Amino acid sequence: IKMCADLSRTQRNLLVCERSSFLDEKNRVSSQMEQLRFNYKVSVLLPEYDSAPSHLESILNSFSSFYLIKQLPLYELLDKDFLQSAVYQGSVYGLSFRTRIDEDNCVALMPNGKHHLVFSLDKDAFETLGLEGRPSRSNRTSSRYEVTVDLRDGSMAPGGRSYLRLRRALMSHLKLQMDFLISHHPGGGASLRPLLSRCDWLERRPEVSRRGLSRLVRPALRSCDPHDLLEWIGAVDAAVSLENSSSDFLSTLTCLEPEATVSRAMSMSACGLLLPQDLQHLVEELRCYLQQAQTDSWASVTVHGFTDSPVSWGDGGRDILTGGHDLYNLLMFPDHTYRLHLATGAQKTCPP
Repeated sequence: IKMCADLSRTQRNLLVCERSSFLDEKNRVSSQMEQLRFNYKVSVLLPEYDSAPSHLESILNSFSSFYLIKQLPLYELLDKDFLQSAVYQGSVYGLSFRTRIDEDNCVALMPNGKHHLVFSLDKDAFETLGLEGRPSRSNRTSSRYEVTVDLRDGSMAPGGRSYLRLRRALMSHLKLQMDFLISHHPGGGASLRPLLSRCDWLERRPEVSRRGLSRLVRPALRSCDPHDLLEWIGAVDAAVSLENSSSDFLSTLTCLEPEATVSRAMSMSACGLLLPQDLQHLVEELRCYLQQAQTDSWASVTVHGFTDSPVSWGDGGRDILTGGHDLYNLLMFPDHTYRLHLATGAQKTCPP
């Protein structure tokens, strides 16, 4: 009985499924892609290919570079020249790296005109920083706090009262330092130069990989249950066999309601700090590819967010107890129709 009671309190996950067409002017694909701002991995699955289409592979290889700054003092993000050359002029994507959202102090620099610094802090750091915040909404066993600083606010302009207070706190009291990933669109490294010139940094490009597949058993893509479909796509991406005999193992994973066998397929992926603009370009190229492919063809794109980002979909905070690895999958067909799946963690409401 106790086991049943414990299982009844198991946290849920949310999955939103949208079926529409790219030709519908009200389709929300681009706007939804922009809402997951800190992306770690994109995986593309294409049937009837035994090698990567050259133009699609070149798209992955052309993704924007990003920078790993080693032990960045966070007060550097408030540098006047950096704010003027990068933050105020475009979209800066910044995220603390190798920090754990349930144990460490984490920070994100929000893009797309938000100009927000978002902190996820333990109790000591929160009290030392001395800014207004709120307890983490998913916090039940430890004291963690969320703090959002609007860099557009008049008092946060260089020299303003709130600006000087925050910069003093980060320089003299809290002294947070952490590895930091940063990218900028448009402008790239040139816009970030005022910051990089004072730091120890490495330029990185997304790591691209490819893998050929053979005899891929697939379900009915247009009618399959969304949970089963994502499970199948995830198993293919993770190279999990779906053809195990039930007599071989205590527990097995099989393809539910198999519809067809794909003789060959290609799986491609890119990992790094991936910008939504590059992912949107990839989707547009895949749409063009489908127009030239066979009528029964399709393409699957799966994008994973950073697990330890302090922000989730949109401006939402991150679950810290049960994970909540945000992701979306876009399944596209030659007739311009698509299925969009949005997944988020246990404590969240539906993705925006």
